Amino acid sequence: MPDDPASSKPTAPVPPRKPLTPEAQRALAEAEARRKAAGSATPMPKESGGPKGPEPTRYGDWENKGIASDF
Repeated sequence: MPDDPASSKPTAPVPPRKPLTPEAQRALAEAEARRKAAGSATPMPKESGGPKGPEPTRYGDWENKGIASDF
């Protein structure tokens, strides 16, 4: 489309990138492998018989029969 104003803007030159170190390349490959593995993982089964309300281990409070304990 020649009338598109976004395509007629001049673009700034992109500076050349430094080559990645072998460690950085390995880290990127490991991250990509983790993303693929996480995407293909089966969902966790729903918990039965667990505590009602917010996750107690996250908030540090446990409640049992109306008595809250904090440890």
